[in-house]
Amino acid sequence: MIADRREWPQSGFPGIAINPETLTTEVVDEDRCEQAIAASGDPGDQALVELARGHVSAAAEILSEARYRDPESFKLKVLELDVLRAGNRHDRAVERAQQLLAEARGTKDEAKVLHYLGKIEFSRGRYAAAVKAFAQALDLRVAQSADASLIYSSTVALGRARELLSNEV
Repeated sequence: MIADRREWPQSGFPGIAINPETLTTEVVDEDRCEQAIAASGDPGDQALVELARGHVSAAAEILSEARYRDPESFKLKVLELDVLRAGNRHDRAVERAQQLLAEARGTKDEAKVLHYLGKIEFSRGRYAAAVKAFAQALDLRVAQSADASLIYSSTVALGRARELLSNEV
């Protein structure tokens, strides 16, 4: 495991990183996070922060209101996957991820959906399925020359899922 939080994969929002052991987002710098939220005004960002703080119900409520106002927002649809996962609604999360994957197939967003599908399967303890999704996300991100932080995130997630899969055997 990566012990130093400074080496944890970034979540894409200031002050939040991805715990390489659990693959969940965590607030690692509350001050940066608060400053970014104050400057953002985006309800999706607020839901992301609440989720990283472990406030799943608050994140779900914020997300529900935001999706009502903007039901076609891809960012909010993907965030919904993480809220469903964190709320232990894994079957619904997989169902929604499959729907989003059909929408995103062949686009730059396909890798993101695959990565979230991997996180859902990882949370369920279905490590073989998580490895498959993370590997596909990583392959797409590399092929698309995605940002290095996204490639790193997929690499760490894939490594952790493989580690836990090998412990099952």
